[in-house]
Amino acid sequence: MDFDLLPVVISRSPMTRIEVISFDAEGTLVTPEFSEALWREAIPALYARTNALDLASAKRRVYEEYDAVGNQRLEWYDIEYWFDYLKLGSSQPVIHSCLHKVARYPEVDDVLSSLADHYRLVVASGTPLEFLGFLLADVKSRFTRVFSSVSHFRQLKTPEFYLKLCAELGVSPDQVLHVGDSRQFDWFNARESGLHACYLDRSTRDHDESLGDLTELEHVLSRLA
Repeated sequence: MDFDLLPVVISRSPMTRIEVISFDAEGTLVTPEFSEALWREAIPALYARTNALDLASAKRRVYEEYDAVGNQRLEWYDIEYWFDYLKLGSSQPVIHSCLHKVARYPEVDDVLSSLADHYRLVVASGTPLEFLGFLLADVKSRFTRVFSSVSHFRQLKTPEFYLKLCAELGVSPDQVLHVGDSRQFDWFNARESGLHACYLDRSTRDHDESLGDLTELEHVLSRLA
């Protein structure tokens, strides 16, 4: 399936009012800087110290292990799995050493504030809850629910996950608009379950088939009203 050939903003049942707006977390509400610092820098650095390796060699070995598992398996998201597998001891000091990298995108606060009076806002993320607590600390009060597919349902963000989310919220899929930065997990799988879905692509100026940032949700919602 070539996701690049598919339209990104979907409108299904225009007569059904959107009740819930669902947001991915990393890459959508918060920048990837925390995760990059943790997985790409701090863990390899600890592996280097633990195994008396230079940093470049440690990065190469750790990245090869990540790639061997891949992001289609739950282990890929489980920091305790990796600390056990790589024999690195406790994960907590390393996690806390990266918390200064947590940052929201600049438009997030204003967008959430403007939407909160009119919609139920939720988070639907593949990030484990132990990280979401840190990542969303300053905006958690804006959301009625925070869902982690891997922590709550032990699965990736499959179409089944989105149906479970709707059941938990007591809404039909066509009453939910989901937005996120993964074509597969946030756009394609959400659409497959019947949700309205938007693909967020902050990396390009050509947004004919995507959102450039969250301020553009206003235009999508006006078309679905």
